Amino acid sequence: MSDAALARRAIEEWHGLLQDSALAADSAERMEDEHRRQGMYFGDRPLCSVLRPRMLTVGQYRWIRRRIGSLMGAYRKIHERALVDAEFRGQFRLLDWEEEIVHFDPGFRSPCPTSRLDTFFSSDDQTLKVTEYNAETPAGPAYMDVLSEAFLGLPVTGEFLRTHVLHPLPARHGVMQTLLNAWREFSGGRTLPRIGILDWNDVPTVSEFIFFRDYFRARGMQCEIADPRECEYRDGKLVAPGGFVIDLIYKRVLIDELLLRMGMDNPVARAVKDGAVCMVNPFRCKIIYKKAGLAVLADERNADMFTADELESIRASIPWTRVVEERQTDYEGKHIDLLPWMAQNRDHLVLKPNDDYGGHGIVLGWLVSDNEWQAAIRTALERPHVVQERIILPVEPYPSWVDGGVQVTDRMLDLAPYISDTEHVNGGLTRIATDPLLNVTAGGGSSVATFLVEER
Repeated sequence: MSDAALARRAIEEWHGLLQDSALAADSAERMEDEHRRQGMYFGDRPLCSVLRPRMLTVGQYRWIRRRIGSLMGAYRKIHERALVDAEFRGQFRLLDWEEEIVHFDPGFRSPCPTSRLDTFFSSDDQTLKVTEYNAETPAGPAYMDVLSEAFLGLPVTGEFLRTHVLHPLPARHGVMQTLLNAWREFSGGRTLPRIGILDWNDVPTVSEFIFFRDYFRARGMQCEIADPRECEYRDGKLVAPGGFVIDLIYKRVLIDELLLRMGMDNPVARAVKDGAVCMVNPFRCKIIYKKAGLAVLADERNADMFTADELESIRASIPWTRVVEERQTDYEGKHIDLLPWMAQNRDHLVLKPNDDYGGHGIVLGWLVSDNEWQAAIRTALERPHVVQERIILPVEPYPSWVDGGVQVTDRMLDLAPYISDTEHVNGGLTRIATDPLLNVTAGGGSSVATFLVEER
């Protein structure tokens, strides 16, 4: 039996168990209790609104890890070249102040020790399409670990485990190990660092910072959560409120917000620039965080940089992507004049700002009028954007508890593996929604834990 068929059969078995109304009601109540008990909320929204996890087979996960390993090899190459080749670096469309910060030496080699590749994996035909590389402040690893524990405690899971085995995909350990790897390289020693989790105190992901803080403390590390505005740089040390000296910053605040809100000479930036503190991820992650990085990988001008395996992975998994500009390029073997071609082909194109998150500024060509598309192209020429070919989003049925009963609804879903040291996969995030801009706040939006499933 194929991996796709095994996964479908496991889903059908789970949904069949939920036809027992008492079992379903108990499971819904347990999930709600777990949210309240552990604080599993994104702002004031419950993290998960469905009663089934994402299930992949061992074979599917192995294939995904191999494919992503190949793509990460290509990403490392373009980052390394960008650091030493200013002309090549121009393809990423960095702003002037970003050009300055990418030359700060972080004290370790990895361009982005902890990152997340946002993809869409189709179980039916085993394809993986990459839409974004979150190489700056990837959220969700601790959420996924806590949510996995919640799913394992559901009554329906207990029944499902009579016939199947579920393997969780923990992600916090990958983050911790990459932080420690960066710290050892930075410090030259093996003492445990004092960790400061830095972000604004009003962001909706504060609950995840608490999960991470408790996780680090349970493993013998001192850790505090701090707002960058409350930190001081004095006597060569970065100090959080209460006198807590930070050795290592687990940076969750966005670089743009940190530097544009607080200035280039703020205490955190000065401590990093002086080498007084280790920061993960470093400022130079900005290069491959840019969506133009996808264009750099996909552009025919850069093909000679990659091995045959990397090129195969790029062509299979990176949708056709170009920086929006006046130029000629290739599309499916044909030479095109980019801007006129874009104007005529909105039905299968997406416009994305070069540096934004959460779906902000994205224009889906097939959902707007010709006039709106033309206006979006003009905006894309005024500040850096990429144009990307539309991909067909995979769909799976997910059960929810609604008005005293189970409702099964088809949801679009992504797969966002967490990457350690710009190299290998350590767990992953799945988001589901009825809106094609998949995020937690989208229509029908929810996060779900991802498990590997096997039949007993």
